[in-house]
Amino acid sequence: MFQLLRGFVLPAAACDGNRDGDSRYANLFRKLDLNEDGRKIFKAGDTNQDGQLDFEEFMQYLKEHEKKMKLAFKSLDKNNDGKIEASEVVQSLKILGINISEKQAEKILQSIDADGTMTVDWNEWRDHFMFNPATDIEEIIRYWKHSTVLDIGDSLTVPDEFTEEEKKTGQWWKQLLAGGVAGAVSRTGTAPLDRLKVMMQVHGSKSNKMNIASGFKQMLKEGGVRSLWRGNGVNVVKIAPETAIKFWAYEQYKKILTREDGKLGTVERFVSGSLAGATAQTSIYPMEVLKTRLAVGKTGQYSGMFDCAKKILKREGPKAFYKGYIPNILGIIPYAGIDLAVYELLKSTWLEHYASSSANPGVFVLLGCGTVSSTCGQLASYPLALIRTRMQAQASVEGAPQLNMVGLFQRIVATEGVRGLYRGIAPNFMKVLPAVSISYVVYEKMKQNLGIA
Repeated sequence: MFQLLRGFVLPAAACDGNRDGDSRYANLFRKLDLNEDGRKIFKAGDTNQDGQLDFEEFMQYLKEHEKKMKLAFKSLDKNNDGKIEASEVVQSLKILGINISEKQAEKILQSIDADGTMTVDWNEWRDHFMFNPATDIEEIIRYWKHSTVLDIGDSLTVPDEFTEEEKKTGQWWKQLLAGGVAGAVSRTGTAPLDRLKVMMQVHGSKSNKMNIASGFKQMLKEGGVRSLWRGNGVNVVKIAPETAIKFWAYEQYKKILTREDGKLGTVERFVSGSLAGATAQTSIYPMEVLKTRLAVGKTGQYSGMFDCAKKILKREGPKAFYKGYIPNILGIIPYAGIDLAVYELLKSTWLEHYASSSANPGVFVLLGCGTVSSTCGQLASYPLALIRTRMQAQASVEGAPQLNMVGLFQRIVATEGVRGLYRGIAPNFMKVLPAVSISYVVYEKMKQNLGIA
């Protein structure tokens, strides 16, 4: 069958002056066609949607893909000498707002360089990316990009960034949907630890030495097993509006901060992300207050989210829905900044010391880097998170003084010491690894179901 296809297709293609290229396609097809029936399963090039890829479709797919790869190659080859060098990789990534050292660029080239010259010519580039879906330099960079879909239950991460192609094809909303579902499942799975953290932040003190074991016993005794998930409904519901607002705001701030040359540097991206996070938090902050009040509330105190909102509004007025807002907004900068900085440091270290054959670190390294970086971000912003939670809840705690951010900070340090600013951090850290793992697995499954894997 393959011989018959080659006899008909290749002569016609050769008339177009593509004899060498078509011969290469034929050899490649023959290597892939293990059962020699002349057809392969290959979704990307299946133009007639019959679930199979014959040789003609295969050749057409490779021709189209090569054109796109050629554009990506030329965009990196700054001096037009037909070869990509480490300095050109550094220069190209810098234009896109990503700073790497020349040594790291050499590691990237090593994964593509077949002849050991430390430069990549067109043949090496084509052979390496032949079956890679990356069709332009920005998509190729996303191969090494920090993923922000790892949900640890906090809302301080920098928004996702999508390519123009993803926006045109509608893949962006599928990825946001997949991330939202992953976040909902992840938060629900780790909700007992999240509620324990809030309880320890609000009720923990020198006199009330609540630890992980006693905290769980207290919650179970007071409200049973169901009480461990109290406040989780609001925590899940706020994912959708927060994600949508954050994504929209990020795109708007990027347009405002884009330089005259049309480029957006690392600083501008970070500022855009931080401002987008602040905008989203401002919009959904009342839900943060509701989550905290429900988490620290007693059984029967509130019948649900709306009942809680009605009672707060009646007793304390609209201002109550923005208690703790300032420390919450201030916490975005140290969290996002340190999270991204630590991630980049870990990624750079891995590329320099462990990337022997490929620049792709794999799932476990990415999960490890994401877990460590988010943990460091939390460690830096945790005192602000604790003060925010206490300010949100202090009106519902009997006999608690109604202090502002500075007053509460001074009181905690004076009565409990610096350690008091980190109450509840143990269950907070305990939930990071399972939260990251659950969100990653669910995200990948959702991507498969939505056809974007």
